[in-house]
Amino acid sequence: MAARAYWQGQIRLALVSIPVEIYPATKSGAAVSFRQIHEPSGKPIKYEKVVSGVGPVDPDEILKGYELSKGNYVLLQQDEIEAVKIESRKTLELVQFVEADAIDVLYYEKPYFVLPADDLAEEAYAVLRDALRRTKKVGLGQLSVRGREQLVSLKPCGRGLVLEVLRYADEVTRAQTYFRSLPDMEADADLLDLATTIIEKKTGPFKPEEFHDRYVDALHQLIEKKKKAKGKRVIEDVEEDAPSRGANVIDLMAALKKSVGDGSGSSKKSATKKATSRSTAKSKPSRSRATTARKKSA
Repeated sequence: MAARAYWQGQIRLALVSIPVEIYPATKSGAAVSFRQIHEPSGKPIKYEKVVSGVGPVDPDEILKGYELSKGNYVLLQQDEIEAVKIESRKTLELVQFVEADAIDVLYYEKPYFVLPADDLAEEAYAVLRDALRRTKKVGLGQLSVRGREQLVSLKPCGRGLVLEVLRYADEVTRAQTYFRSLPDMEADADLLDLATTIIEKKTGPFKPEEFHDRYVDALHQLIEKKKKAKGKRVIEDVEEDAPSRGANVIDLMAALKKSVGDGSGSSKKSATKKATSRSTAKSKPSRSRATTARKKSA
């Protein structure tokens, strides 16, 4: 089945309009969902809407309420909520352009593929894509979908364009809220050399297919075993070595040297040599100072 477009309309750049279709670039197929089951009957459990002291209520008697304070609500009718929804527009106007690395990673929420809607739109689409690539800029605009406005960015991706939904500023927690209590210090140069060597040794191309959610894989395996067991209970205990109380108290230099030693060859030798020479330089007096000391003793 062909994918269903998330949005259809046009991207406007000044006086140029480009008909496009936008499709989801991600899917949630890996997740495992469960239903709650009443074991004696084997039937799924349903939920009733109830009011304390009243019992089950009719759906027509339910309103949406915004809590102002504990137990104090403003009640809203559904038609009142519908009235303030943003009218869906079929135009995404690019109102600003920023440097490609100017948007913090915390703002990115969800990506979409953008495709030209027809053959006539392909030339203008290619011009916009290549212009963004040449200038190394990202386009910004607001997309109206299902009564709400989403802040979005537009950037080139291979032969096409990718639109990414961005979070608004009030949805992002400032990093300083968590990082301000960290000490303002620089890493030890010797330790930094060793850590850099480890990173370089483990550097390679990103291959997402090599990574799997082991929890989801284990759930699928358990479900398969339960199917074969025909309803019998299956319990598997996986024992792991419990960390000792002092497991976090380590000799960082020794651990890094050992990590570098797991690799081979020149990178290991060069990093160890750098760390050793710096360590020796710190502890060993210079030749001139040693000579002066001998003259004084004579």
